[in-house]
Amino acid sequence: MASAHPASVPPAPEGLDPHGDTREGRTVLDARDISRALTRISHEILERNKGLEDLVLLGIPTRGVHLAQRIADRIAKVEGAHVPLGTLDITMYRDDLRKHPARGPHHTQMPPGGVDGKVVVLVDDVLFSGRTVRAALDAMNDLGRPATVRLAVLVDRGHRELPIRADHVGKNLPSARTERVMVRLEESDGYDEVRIAPTGDLA
Repeated sequence: MASAHPASVPPAPEGLDPHGDTREGRTVLDARDISRALTRISHEILERNKGLEDLVLLGIPTRGVHLAQRIADRIAKVEGAHVPLGTLDITMYRDDLRKHPARGPHHTQMPPGGVDGKVVVLVDDVLFSGRTVRAALDAMNDLGRPATVRLAVLVDRGHRELPIRADHVGKNLPSARTERVMVRLEESDGYDEVRIAPTGDLA
């Protein structure tokens, strides 16, 4: 798990990503920016919910799970208690499954007490077309009936295809459809960064 102190997060290698690929495009969020955005989102969630009562965080794999854990850690520091945390696999609910049949499933882990009657905050890294969130809502409907569902994302890049809006956003990032937004997190990639580049420039 990443440290809450941004100074301890290793910086991205100059000119290369951890796999040795040339890093094109531009950085829109560095490690400190990401840390500040998650701290702000954590406080917004608490203010909106007026505390921890009935609050549940569900991370959407893969990077949404890491972000949900970081938000849960920040909330615990403020409230002195842990917020129930789970993961929600959406693989079999995606509407592009026929185009990508080799997509491997992830693990769904419901928090203690489930989601019935809870205020569920879905957490993901990037909000784009809205189809991932739609799949998450379908998946959750098979697991329970929350009182309220909210959405927290690190980046909202626009270009929605469905009427879905995030309640908590780390950064609104205007982008072209021909651009690719890449989120790197220490837990999965070795460093924290968000970059944007023309399609094909980033591995």
